[in-house]
Order: sequence, then structure tokens, then C-alpha cells
Amino acid sequence: MSFRLRVNGKVRTVEVESETPLLWVLRDELQLTGSKFGCGVGACGACTVHLDGEAVRSCITPVSAVAGKAVTTIEGLSPPGDHPLQRAWVAEDVPQCGYCQAGQIMQAAALLMKTPHPADGEIDVAMTGNICRCGTYDRILRAIHRAAGAR
Repeated sequence: MSFRLRVNGKVRTVEVESETPLLWVLRDELQLTGSKFGCGVGACGACTVHLDGEAVRSCITPVSAVAGKAVTTIEGLSPPGDHPLQRAWVAEDVPQCGYCQAGQIMQAAALLMKTPHPADGEIDVAMTGNICRCGTYDRILRAIHRAAGAR
């Protein structure tokens, strides 16, 4: 089947089965490899992207569900890589292995769009389900606060 998708502000057409997970369309068809495969069941958050500004798990979102909606990946969050969260991530030395970072940043960006200056509890709730196997949660919290202050 043919699907017209709006990804990072550009309309793209892909030929895939309707139940193909958005993650594989992004990675394999559109070569946007920032979103990672972690678990395949939407439990880890490594594949998080925005769908009309909402954080979604692209590994469990069929491509048929995104028609007519805006998809934003880590590559489209800030093409030059200077989004306040990206700058804060570097300043706070958040990444270790880096595998979960795109999903963490996309989840945090969705939070800051709705709650520009979140409290610790709001961050904890919003970031639940985004797993960092390296355990950099304290640095993630500091980075989100730093980015909120820079907005």
C-alpha cells in the first residue's frame, strides 16, 4: 500500500504494508535512524517520536495510524541539533552508551511543550517508561530542568 506521511515537515510517500510499525518505516524506508529499536512492545521508549506533538512509541504504531498527522523524529526536533534539550543533554553529560537518548529527548520535548517548567514529580511521571540501562536518570532530570530554564 502507498502512504503519504508528513515527517519532519516534509511529505514523503512510502510503499509498505498497513500494519508496518512506524519505526521500521522511519528507519528502513526513510533512512531516519535516530529512533531506536529497543523492545518492540512499546515498553522502553527508545523508539519515541512525536505524532502531532504527542510522544508515541513508533515500534507499536502502525504506519496506517499516522496518515494525515505530523511525525517528528529526533532528526526533525532541531536539524542543527541545538534544541534546548539537546544542549542541556550535552551540558549535563547525560549520555553514556547513548542508545536511549533520542527517545528520552523526544519524551522530554513533549513534556516541555505541555508543561514548560515542570516539577520533579511531573518529570518523573512523563518520563516513566523511558528506560536508560546506564542509569543516568539524575542527569536526565537535571537536563530537563536546565532546558526548561533556557526556554
